[in-house]
Amino acid sequence: MRLGVNIDHVATVREARKSREPEPVAAAVLAELGGADGITVHLRGDRRHIQERDVELLREVVSTRLNVEMASTREMVEIATRLKPHQVTLVPEHPNELTTTGGLDVIRHAGSLEKTVTRLQRAGIVVSLFIDPDGPQVKRAASVGVTAVEINTGPFADASADRQSQQLQRVARAAKAAVRHRLNVLAGHGLTYINVGPIVEIDEIAELNIGHSIVARAVLVGMERAVFEMVDALR
Repeated sequence: MRLGVNIDHVATVREARKSREPEPVAAAVLAELGGADGITVHLRGDRRHIQERDVELLREVVSTRLNVEMASTREMVEIATRLKPHQVTLVPEHPNELTTTGGLDVIRHAGSLEKTVTRLQRAGIVVSLFIDPDGPQVKRAASVGVTAVEINTGPFADASADRQSQQLQRVARAAKAAVRHRLNVLAGHGLTYINVGPIVEIDEIAELNIGHSIVARAVLVGMERAVFEMVDALR
């Protein structure tokens, strides 16, 4: 199983003081040295952590794959088609949210999403949609032309012990449905060194995107070792 490392919170620390450090690009290099198969960043409309300048530099430096999470807006599509990351993951975005709180409602916004997907794909960018573990959403995602979906594991990660199995089954069913629709399956949100095991056992999932837990560990042991430990956990 591949590991994409989200380095947003390296930039969060930097932006807390509006300083020049820590440098997200340096974190990306160390993450790759630790075994990451890709680097993920979320370029938000409010620029609370990752800046456009970071994406520009990462596009030049990342030697694996650069996945940029972004909202389906004209501004973000123009940035993506100019910088051409390897992949764009379209995510919902709401003002004042602490982090992404749920998946895209593809059923409701299929028309506008299809236009965005087409524009990005014409620029040679692989497009994925971040969706909740829900069969109808998976089916609709396939219809808008993407080749991949990222299943939201947040409900699983946040579930109490007596409900975690139920949420795990939802993720597994969504992953199986995505494969039936010939979609590549990624997953992420809220995953940690402690809870990732059951998700790894879902054969249909090819890649996990994990950020906060790795960056938090990196504060104590360094980015390269923190990523290496997560890679080991996925094995």
